[in-house]
Amino acid sequence: MSAYPISTTVGLLVASNLFMTFAWYGHLKHLNHRTWLIAALLSWGIALFEYLLQVPANRVGFAAGLSLAQLKITQEVITLAVFVPFAVLYMQQPLKLDYLWATLCLVGAVYFIFRA
Repeated sequence: MSAYPISTTVGLLVASNLFMTFAWYGHLKHLNHRTWLIAALLSWGIALFEYLLQVPANRVGFAAGLSLAQLKITQEVITLAVFVPFAVLYMQQPLKLDYLWATLCLVGAVYFIFRA
């Protein structure tokens, strides 16, 4: 496996997750006064950009030799890495010890999926 396609995959997945996180949760902060349909339509518009990054990320990673399971676990690790700062810094949610426990569970998942 070459480092360049893997770093490209990770970079695209990080950008994709930023869009996904805002699409899924950003409306909770900014669109409370709107109907759910408006929030859903706006979220779908944001999610389009997520898919425009996520699909090529997975294709590049798969072509580089990552298995389907490795791509999924990589996605989950990135999701948590993007979500925690979003929740704490942007949505003003308290930092919880549960985030650490979730991270430790994902470390185990990474170990089992990526071991030879």
